[in-house]
Amino acid sequence: MSFSWLVDPIRDISSMHGKRAIARQQRLTKPPGSLGRLETVVVELAALQGRVDPVVERVRIVVFAADHGVAGAGVSAYPQAVTVEMIRNFSRGGAAISVLAREIDAPLEVVDVGALRDPGSLPGVISRRAGSGTADFRVAPAMSGEALELALIAGAEAIHRAGDAGCELFIGGEMGIGNTTAATALACALLNELDPTRLTGPGTGLDRLGVARKAAVIAEALAHHRSALTDPLEILRRLGGFEIAALVGACIAAGQCGIPVLVDGFIVSVAALVAVRLRPEVRPWLLFAHESAEPGHRRVLAALHADPLLHLEMRLGEASGAAIAVPLLRLACALHRQMATFAEAGISGGGGDEEGGGGGEG
Repeated sequence: MSFSWLVDPIRDISSMHGKRAIARQQRLTKPPGSLGRLETVVVELAALQGRVDPVVERVRIVVFAADHGVAGAGVSAYPQAVTVEMIRNFSRGGAAISVLAREIDAPLEVVDVGALRDPGSLPGVISRRAGSGTADFRVAPAMSGEALELALIAGAEAIHRAGDAGCELFIGGEMGIGNTTAATALACALLNELDPTRLTGPGTGLDRLGVARKAAVIAEALAHHRSALTDPLEILRRLGGFEIAALVGACIAAGQCGIPVLVDGFIVSVAALVAVRLRPEVRPWLLFAHESAEPGHRRVLAALHADPLLHLEMRLGEASGAAIAVPLLRLACALHRQMATFAEAGISGGGGDEEGGGGGEG
């Protein structure tokens, strides 16, 4: 095993460009702060991209797919065969993220990190298999150290491909029956939450009894591995999934390559939390798209000090929530770039006071 690349330097963000973006926002024909998060997120992007006028036209979406041994415990409303069937659906362009990617003109790449069955050669699908699904983490570590390394590298490779394509914003997604169970187990271990019922949600649509069964499975896994849950990488190896590990690798590599990441929902946020626990310097490179309907997501976002852009009660995964936030980011950048300043418009009162505030509400 060689995880040496995980400690390679993370790029510094440009605070100078962030300050210049703030100065521009204060000169635009509006009361200061009146566009709320549209202002703050564009300042974040300016600092990340090293541009006073950031852009998010070249967006790249990568969905990592893999299976989970714990799916045999009945933790999902869907059979495990759905994972490979969805890989084929992505390839055909029939999934939700396929539609969203077309609508925002973003290339979509799918990486098979370890579905139970190899789907074979498919258009738009890259094979980086770390195994044929993880082990049942109730009784064994989810993956070996070698498999973990392969999955992490699969995520880093996706970032390098994105960088070669001139990517301005990276979105990672996931697909894998049973992966909300793995993500919830990871969140419990990382947050020192001893009662999984507080974080466990319906995932693919479980009823009340199904959620209770899922929480019991997570509790069993936590008890089995309790003495070994000592550091983020070992927690990931024992409780994670190949696609979650790939997302961890992608988050760290994005910080190393200087590519902003728009984080999707619960599962991707858990991967982001693992990445930040491993490399705290990665955190500024992560923007957060939405708060999902999964009950554990709010706790994970709080641990990351994240303020998501949207609250749409989504829980689909696939990077769908992040893709939906892209038009919002593009509009924020357009407002920042195209609005006139008070001086350009010949409007007095550029300080944003009540009498010359530039057309605020009220």
